[in-house]
Amino acid sequence: MIDDDGSARVRALARRYGLDALREDELLELHLARLGHRQARAMAKALMTRFGGLVAVLAADRIALERHVGPEAALDLKIVRETAVRLAAGVLPKRLLLSSNVQVAAYLKTLMAGLPREEFWVLFLDRKNQLLRAERLGVGTVDHAPVYPREVLRRALELNASAMILAHNHPSGDPQPSRPDIEMTTTLIDAGKILQITVHDHMIVGGAEVSSLRSMGLI
Repeated sequence: MIDDDGSARVRALARRYGLDALREDELLELHLARLGHRQARAMAKALMTRFGGLVAVLAADRIALERHVGPEAALDLKIVRETAVRLAAGVLPKRLLLSSNVQVAAYLKTLMAGLPREEFWVLFLDRKNQLLRAERLGVGTVDHAPVYPREVLRRALELNASAMILAHNHPSGDPQPSRPDIEMTTTLIDAGKILQITVHDHMIVGGAEVSSLRSMGLI
């Protein structure tokens, strides 16, 4: 369905020049128009202004999105983001993740792009260092995500994981680890040794950059 706000023009541009020729707000406008919104252009611009860009719109809390576009459109936007995350994750299974830092970093950037708060994730690995599962184990504020080493290791045991790669984001855009980041990682490494679970790395996503505590010689 095309709305009355000019989405026909954007659709014509997409047909003629391809979707990659459209601006972020135009992509969002087309998506909202297909959902039946009669004011798709105005709504897209409002979302871009409120959240700061397409990536941030897709990463926004669903409840926050619902205030602007309603529950159905909010759910649909979250489906778009989840699809992108799963596409990025599709290259990880059957790979030896210790030799696939580029792929892991690309996945983490997609996973955490635009998130408004810190999230703590763990990539659980098997004995061959292949991915068993990636799980979010903590959601916090703009500058802190709670991490409970006991819960992390309990989940590793449940999954029969032999190793882990820790990861979290810095919404500020600075990927440099803080002192608490380093201390928490050291705590998990020491506790993991008792259970014969190895912590290979802790990667931090800040904007378009990903830092590695292992590569920085901090663990």
